[in-house]
Formats: sequence, C-alpha cells, structure tokens
Amino acid sequence: MTDRIREKMNSLRLEADAAVVRAEEAESKVKKLEQVLLEREQEISSLNHRLGLLDAENEKAEVELQKYKSFSLEGEQSKTTSENLNRKVQLLEEELDAAEKNLKETVEKLRQVDVKAEHFERQVQRAEQERDAWEKKYEELDGKYKKSQQELEELEKSMQDL
Repeated sequence: MTDRIREKMNSLRLEADAAVVRAEEAESKVKKLEQVLLEREQEISSLNHRLGLLDAENEKAEVELQKYKSFSLEGEQSKTTSENLNRKVQLLEEELDAAEKNLKETVEKLRQVDVKAEHFERQVQRAEQERDAWEKKYEELDGKYKKSQQELEELEKSMQDL
C-alpha cells in the first residue's frame, strides 16, 4: 500500500517537475522574444537615424538642384547637370519611401512580437496555476491518505479486540 502511495507521490513529483520545466521553457521563450524585441527597437533606432541622414542628404540635394537650375539659363551643360540632380533626388526620395516602408514593417513586426510575448506570459501563468492546482490536489490526497491510515489502524485495533 505504501508502495502505491510512493509511486503516486513520485508520479505527482514528476508531473510537478514537468510543469516547472514547461514554465522554465516558457520563460526562456519570453526572454528570447524580449531579446528579439530589443533588437527590433535597435533596428528601428538605426533606421530612424538613417532616415534623418537621408532627409539631410535630400535637402542638400534639393539645394544643389536649385543652384543648378539657376545655371541652366547659362547653357545646355547646366541643364544636363540639373537633370542628373533631379534623378538623384528622385532616387533619394524612393530610398526614403523604402526606408519609411521598412520602418512601418518593423514597427508591425515589433507589435507582433509584443503580442507573442503576452501570449507566452499567459501560458506561463496558466502553467503556474496548473502547478498550484496539482500541489493542492496532492495535499488533499495526502490528507485523505493519512485519514484512511488512521481509520485502518483503528479498524485493526477493533478487530484485534474482538
């Protein structure tokens, strides 16, 4: 009888250990997601910095464009240079648009990572609640076992007295 109880206790311990392992794995996943989140934030910061540099370069190119437009009245060579600068400005604007699109995508990915992190946090909470429920059930069963043991001992004594 005690062997069965030991087996049951060992089984409950194994289940509790498994729940702890699952909780640790979930915490590990949350940490990894937090690391990904940090990397995404750094990437956003880097893209914002690059965007600022591109804006500055774009403004500089626009200033040069105006300068060369004034020279266009002086000759055909200035006209060609102006066209080249216009193309450069257009390329910079396209690059700026691409950078803004990339920034939006990164922000969306960051939001998705936040959602996943919240999901894993909820899973960890559920695992902890499940573990607590198993511990409570174990305590109840242990109490019932001890009570049954006492009743059995009393029955044995009363049987011996007969």
